Amino acid sequence: MIRVEQDNGLMVVRIDRPEKANSLTGAMLEELAEIAEGAQSARAFILTGEGKVFSAGADLEEARAGLAVSPLWERLSGAIAGLPGLTIAALNGTLAGGAMGMALACDIRLAVPGAKFFYPVMKLGFLPQPSDPGRMAALIGPARTKLILMGGQKILADEALQFGLIDRVVDGDVVGAAREIAADTCAADPEIAQAIKALCTG
Repeated sequence: MIRVEQDNGLMVVRIDRPEKANSLTGAMLEELAEIAEGAQSARAFILTGEGKVFSAGADLEEARAGLAVSPLWERLSGAIAGLPGLTIAALNGTLAGGAMGMALACDIRLAVPGAKFFYPVMKLGFLPQPSDPGRMAALIGPARTKLILMGGQKILADEALQFGLIDRVVDGDVVGAAREIAADTCAADPEIAQAIKALCTG
């Protein structure tokens, strides 16, 4: 349910459970975390999904059994945030719930025009993952973060672009667009590329 392609320093990780809206089980989260932790030598890391939804968040049955508050979510987003290479979320569709954490942890977020963004943990009786509100607020500000986390608002792609939650709307092959953005980084001296990323992130 997780597919990985590697080519010339580029790693493409694809969530492949479209029949369940790419909802994530504990096993899938652990696999994603292990992949991210093992991607230290990747010059660029692209995260995407199969089908028309990037991820609906936690698998409902496993969420009720405790997955919604599992430390695996934070482990995964932390692993992505810590990668020295360029990280890109190529959002092929809607992004919901805890799955937003892995996209927030990326350097760049691209999305298709029909994508929606929402994080309805409060009304489900859960807190968001610890790092997610801070990362979101760094992108879109505290008021808009509260609009999503406390106001329960679904944000459409155009508004997400206006907010700064995503960086570009791609009408077409979003993974192809991510590959194009990653090309210069993959062709560069890794030490130079990593140093530039460090300068950008402070």
